[in-house]
Amino acid sequence: MNPDESDLIALSSLKEKLPSVVSVDENALANASFDGLKVAFRPAAVVTPKKTSQIGEVLELANEFKIPVTTKGAGSSLTGGATPLKGGWVLDLSCLNTIDIDADNMLVRCGPGAVISDIQQKVSEHGLFYPPDPSSKDFCTIGGNIACNAGGLRCVKYGVTRDYVLSLCGYLPTGEYVQWGRETRKFATGYNIRDLWIGSEGTLGVVSQAVLRLIRKPDTRKTFLAAFETDREALRAPIELTRLGIRPSILEFLDQWTVKSVQSFTGKEVFPGISPHPVLLIELDGDPDLIEKESVLLENWLNESAICSKTADSFEEAEELWEVRRKGSPAMKKMANTKLNEDVVVPLGKQINLVECVNNLRGEFNLKVGVFGHCGDGNLHVNFMYDSDDNEETSRAVEALKVLMSKVNELGGAISGEHGIGLAKTPFIQMQFNTAEWKTMTSIKKTLDPNGILNPGKIFDIFNPWDQKKVKSILPWEHSHDEPKPVET
Repeated sequence: MNPDESDLIALSSLKEKLPSVVSVDENALANASFDGLKVAFRPAAVVTPKKTSQIGEVLELANEFKIPVTTKGAGSSLTGGATPLKGGWVLDLSCLNTIDIDADNMLVRCGPGAVISDIQQKVSEHGLFYPPDPSSKDFCTIGGNIACNAGGLRCVKYGVTRDYVLSLCGYLPTGEYVQWGRETRKFATGYNIRDLWIGSEGTLGVVSQAVLRLIRKPDTRKTFLAAFETDREALRAPIELTRLGIRPSILEFLDQWTVKSVQSFTGKEVFPGISPHPVLLIELDGDPDLIEKESVLLENWLNESAICSKTADSFEEAEELWEVRRKGSPAMKKMANTKLNEDVVVPLGKQINLVECVNNLRGEFNLKVGVFGHCGDGNLHVNFMYDSDDNEETSRAVEALKVLMSKVNELGGAISGEHGIGLAKTPFIQMQFNTAEWKTMTSIKKTLDPNGILNPGKIFDIFNPWDQKKVKSILPWEHSHDEPKPVET
């Protein structure tokens, strides 16, 4: 039997087994062929389970016939993590979106398709808080967040997805059901495969339920916006504020180039009468007495270190300060038809080295490059803007990207902080690991997925996205993905 015949038999068996959840409709296949990276590969079928047990049934059949399976939620991945590179079947988990809150034990049980903002809203009604806060929270799902160990704006104080996952239920590539971890605050029983699944980008298993721990909802918050003479002065903040005993919930940085772009885009000066400078957006949250104490310390530091600052005491005033951060990405997208958003991470004290490298790249390669992001935990987003129809400019952008990734590695950093590797970062991943580390990773993959059916082509195989023609479609979440909004507490 040739491979094509085997694929047809497998698809026929799948339709017979799960007729109500399998689609081969052309529109469905087209919509499932790409994600936020916008590089398309057509699958043979889209499976949308209505019950978690159906995940196991799909995987058992796929493993038998060696059919590639790509798990998908909202499709908001910017790295191609949900792109069905090898075709096969797309497993769409968006309908498995249950949210069950256990307020007494301060936890929530979620289906993989539960949207992050829905989780946050529902637990908030019980006076509870789920802190991980990716900018795509209105669309992205907890399954995708687990796949990439997503973080977002509040990581500096509260941590990332991994810090809130108590247990995971799901299925191995064979279709066998497993549970990693338990609904307990401690778990030291055998190997911690729960954390191995987190950040594995759907290459080791498929999550059917996540149990997340919650914390008490902060009582209040206060927002600050400040401009600094230089990048160096601004990027002292993570270390300086820690020394002062200030623990911000949000600490965002925008370089001078990004601020200038925002002002050009909006037609408004961030600080009237002052030319564009690097800025920090800072939020404090928690007990009102603590916020008052930290605010005094922060205002004193800003008076000494910043050239000017603004303070918001209400949600409405905070919205005005957030405008500069929210408009960073839309402003850049007006400058070219393609944006490479590289979510690199470096040690806190090395962030200035990274930004200086970007400044050099901007001039050396004659490119539009801006930096903004989560400087509180060293996770800066370097945005390369270029015209993908211009081969020469594309080549310059790719060369500059290679220099950036090499610099990140030199600084002891990581090439991804919250977006994952997917397809887009595969050319650079091996620079992160020595031979023993790489062999260990590939051995784990081979052991848990011996037939290589789960999300093949991701992480381990080199793929150059800039060589591919991009899909022109506008995804439903696209206009707001890079436009984070503060959460009213």
